[in-house]
Amino acid sequence: MILVTGGRGAVATHLTTLLVEHNHAVQVASADPGKLDPPPGVPTIKLDLTDPATFAAALAGIDSVFLYASSAHITEFVAEAEAAGVRHIVVLSTAAVLGPDAETDHLAKSHLDVENAVRKSSIATTILRPGSFAANAGAWAWSIKSGSPVSLPFPNAHNDPIHERDVAEAAFAVLTEPRFQQREYVLSGPESLTFTEQIDQLAAATGRTISVNHVTPEYWKNAMADYVPEPYADALLNWWRSTDGKPVQLTGTVEELTGHPARSFATWAQDHLNDF
Repeated sequence: MILVTGGRGAVATHLTTLLVEHNHAVQVASADPGKLDPPPGVPTIKLDLTDPATFAAALAGIDSVFLYASSAHITEFVAEAEAAGVRHIVVLSTAAVLGPDAETDHLAKSHLDVENAVRKSSIATTILRPGSFAANAGAWAWSIKSGSPVSLPFPNAHNDPIHERDVAEAAFAVLTEPRFQQREYVLSGPESLTFTEQIDQLAAATGRTISVNHVTPEYWKNAMADYVPEPYADALLNWWRSTDGKPVQLTGTVEELTGHPARSFATWAQDHLNDF
């Protein structure tokens, strides 16, 4: 039995479908399982990674876990997983843990803590480290739908947008193919694109003119204060500053794991036209 945590997320949703299509036994977990809509016959269970009281029941009878990184009670989670006889954990982490400031960067530190805790356990561990999710562009959806400019502090910052389906297919491969297990993988999209280039591709997909408002980091931080806590806003700004005008390194790991090249950002935009 494979336990998929973070069941309402896009990666988990696609991963669950893949597991069911290939006849793997799967259970989907969420802090609010009543809001889950899994394929017919797939059981759901409550698992709140901030509440250790939910761990034991969710892990009972589980062989493998797809784990969204949450460091709040990761030590307790790992202990319960060991007690339950879990044999393999796939951690969905982030490539940010490879940065020189991972120990102090709020975006990276929680993922690094999860990686370290699981790796120190007796459970076989596989780590997936995607770079930038293409779905981050969803933050611009309201501006694009309303015809407002997209405010960007570093419009020429590069990232490697990866389609959530590619991450799900990579997770499926490492969960079900022993030859891929107990390794660490950096996942990227197929292109290093600036935010401006991504917006241009969204404009082409939607048939709309999308303008960019180049703002200061301070302006952006203040505008996002109700949505992004200050430490995370600072971490994002530092990351964007570090890739301003600088293409990021790409990997061929998606193709290695799935057998096909990573999907382009243009493909992601077409798949999510209704969002914009």
